[in-house]
Amino acid sequence: MRRIHPDIEDDPDLVAAYAQPPGEWLRINMVSSADGGAWLKGLSGGLSSEGDRRIFGILRGLSDVILAGAATVRTEGYGPARPRESWRALRAGRPPAPPVAVVTRRLDLDLGSPLFTETEPYARTIVITTESAPADRRAEAAKNADVIVAGEYRVDLTLAARELRDRGLAAILCEGGPRLNAQLAAAGLVDELCLTLSPLLIGGDAARILNGTASQTRLGLAQVLQEEGFLFCRYVREVSDELAG
Repeated sequence: MRRIHPDIEDDPDLVAAYAQPPGEWLRINMVSSADGGAWLKGLSGGLSSEGDRRIFGILRGLSDVILAGAATVRTEGYGPARPRESWRALRAGRPPAPPVAVVTRRLDLDLGSPLFTETEPYARTIVITTESAPADRRAEAAKNADVIVAGEYRVDLTLAARELRDRGLAAILCEGGPRLNAQLAAAGLVDELCLTLSPLLIGGDAARILNGTASQTRLGLAQVLQEEGFLFCRYVREVSDELAG
């Protein structure tokens, strides 16, 4: 792997390359085709590469919690994040692996899946749902997960992020999907986008990495890595003059 922006370096230290500021930070990590599609044949894995998977693992190791929408959890077959030997130093003073937090308005999840039944006590899955979710489903979810109620009919992501951070989970890594990404951007919660660009043109009906409410978040290009035709980009939110001054 080679860094080509903002400087040139062969085999950069990826942990240092993806280090994030201390405290509250929300980064989105996504892969897309060169023409902007977020999945191939329904799954993101068809767009990925070995380098993308290495960065994916590092971003998980750096995070306090992994955030994902219910559709992504179902489609990609999510299980709990498992501790890795390479995370030992990254996670010094923290649990060996981060919990997964699932955003679900109706709690239409397989509550008997490994994501709920095979977690360690230190990384118990978190369910973020609404007051209108069926009471029996909320009670069932609470047997194997921590349940956060944020919003009446739709999940209030600002409140959800606050609830996660009140639990000491300041560094949030969102892995999508596109609808959740769009909602986070519209709520002004996105601090960083890590985007892998795959050298493929796919056409079809795949969504873009943000799919939903229109919004604008000004980003600065902080870093570009390259490997085997894949580009690994870090974009960091730019603070407006009004906010800075």
